[in-house]
Amino acid sequence: MNQDSELYEAIVNTAVSLASHSSWESVRLSEIAAQLNISLADIYYCFAEKEQIGDAWFDRADQNMLKVMQSSVFATLNNQQKFHRLMMAWLEPLAINQKVTRQMILNKLEPGHLHIQIPALLRISRTVQWLREASDQHSTLPWRAVDETALTGVYLMTFCCWLTDNTPMYERTRRCLERQLKVASALGFLK
Repeated sequence: MNQDSELYEAIVNTAVSLASHSSWESVRLSEIAAQLNISLADIYYCFAEKEQIGDAWFDRADQNMLKVMQSSVFATLNNQQKFHRLMMAWLEPLAINQKVTRQMILNKLEPGHLHIQIPALLRISRTVQWLREASDQHSTLPWRAVDETALTGVYLMTFCCWLTDNTPMYERTRRCLERQLKVASALGFLK
């Protein structure tokens, strides 16, 4: 890890830590800078706005999901099992601070913030694309569009369930995901 990536990670960690003591909405870039003993210019070098710090938090989830594929066991799983493993791996780094993750999402849903909401939709699409790739989905148009829609629904339902799940090991989320994957498979998705 080079010095720039260390600073990048420190900014994300500090922002999430500060938010855990108050709220994501109340975190200010100047607070992060003061906590790290750096300047706002140093933060700007890594992140042009606070939303990008939140995006970096979700990038960790994407990266963790893709790391799961490196396991020798992963290749032996069927596509439904792969999707389940990938989705739960995506949630894992976010679970470090579920409350702050929930606040980040609620912040993105605040009315009138199209400049935040449109990139959030693109992020969902990008994550679902990686889920499709990692779970060996090979459908082509026109079925690919239908497949993506179904998998986006599974992703969103699972994520929404997880946001309020306080069961041990997120058991409620696991059951929710399993039910959705059974339905998706029965309907011909996750081939």
